Amino acid sequence: MESKLIGLGVETFKLALMMAMPMLMAGLVAGLAISIFQATTQINEMTLSFVPKIILVILVAIFTMPWMMNMMIEFTERTIEMIPSFIF
Repeated sequence: MESKLIGLGVETFKLALMMAMPMLMAGLVAGLAISIFQATTQINEMTLSFVPKIILVILVAIFTMPWMMNMMIEFTERTIEMIPSFIF
């Protein structure tokens, strides 16, 4: 039973990482592009780096929402099906 709980915890962390990865990568790529632009033009405006990253992360979250919902639904179904094995 303990191994099932540990496996469930590991699966939970993997799912959280997989769901966060598209948004984190979009923010990373946008931040890198904006940093290169700022270094090239020597414009050091704080909102120039913050606003585009937030907008891009929100757009990626919107476009990946169906995929993330399917992943969460499948995970929840598997977890609910495992409940009887935790009781006995």
